[in-house]
Amino acid sequence: MDLFSQIKIGPLTCKNRIVMAPMTRCRADEGNVPTELMARYYSQRASAGLIISEASQISTLGIGYPSTPGIHTSEQVQGWKKVTQAVHEKEGHIFLQLWHVGRISHPSYHNGDLPVAPSAIKPAGETATYEGMKPFVTPRALETEEIKGIVSEYATGAKNAIEAGFDGVEIHSANGYLLDQFLRDGTNKRSDIYGGSIENRSRFLFEVIQAVSAAIGADRVGLRLSPSGTFNDMDDSNPEEHFTYVCHKLNDFNLAYLHIIDALEGDKRHGANVVDLSLLRDSFHGVFVANGGYDKERANLCIQNGLCDAVSFGTLFIANPDLPERFKADAELNKADSQTFYTSGKEGYTDYPKMNDL
Repeated sequence: MDLFSQIKIGPLTCKNRIVMAPMTRCRADEGNVPTELMARYYSQRASAGLIISEASQISTLGIGYPSTPGIHTSEQVQGWKKVTQAVHEKEGHIFLQLWHVGRISHPSYHNGDLPVAPSAIKPAGETATYEGMKPFVTPRALETEEIKGIVSEYATGAKNAIEAGFDGVEIHSANGYLLDQFLRDGTNKRSDIYGGSIENRSRFLFEVIQAVSAAIGADRVGLRLSPSGTFNDMDDSNPEEHFTYVCHKLNDFNLAYLHIIDALEGDKRHGANVVDLSLLRDSFHGVFVANGGYDKERANLCIQNGLCDAVSFGTLFIANPDLPERFKADAELNKADSQTFYTSGKEGYTDYPKMNDL
């Protein structure tokens, strides 16, 4: 097996094991509605075995960045229909990533109200707003009785995604956003049933997985975790114990896949407690997708050594809409322009050339 072997992911038979990773690109229109330009962007990349869309907020309270799409209004559902139709016309498959940023937000997105989090702990650094970069604020700790409402919003977002034509959803529980904030003891200091022990800190995540699975079927649900991640000022005292527990318990759900962000160089520089990928692979018995700065050679080795079943690529897919074809031909790769990652318009978005255009 290698990157070019077929793979079964949930109900889908994917033509290769090359997954397009979810990447925020800030191109949504007013009302956080997906656009025709976004449809073109994703359809250009439909040769991936599976596309995972950019993170899409499940409610207005989940918003944390300018011009990011949502999946909680009828207008957003209609906008996403253009995207899924365009991808399916190219015989591609696409999951939507469900997102709530939690404390990684700003009152300017919420009419002055505070962002929410497991505990009232301010993240270090600044966040992007429509008025430019601003310091993070101390969030409001969610009341116990509020959490069930957010669980319900995840389930509704999943149903909306299926209505919009997606093949499934990925629950975003990585990179320091709300579900990850509940998992880590650096950000979760609660004393109720959602805090303290590993089991309690994992409770919210498993309630979300259960609700989303009940809404659309577990075989259409993926999950993303970043056990070694330090992004958004995250840390945990014993991530190895915690995340092996989570991965083992996931076997009860028969999910489509588990998507793990391997330790990045930035995490290591920021003092991450690195969790070895093999421990997580051994704990989870379903389809295992690895991510984290992989190139073709490293990705093939990961698959051939049994450490993963598929590999997701981020930046390489930004600059190379035909990445699977380029990998197959051992062709030279375009280089991504980081200056246009989060701008508006087609520049650095839909204007990267394919091999046949050169």
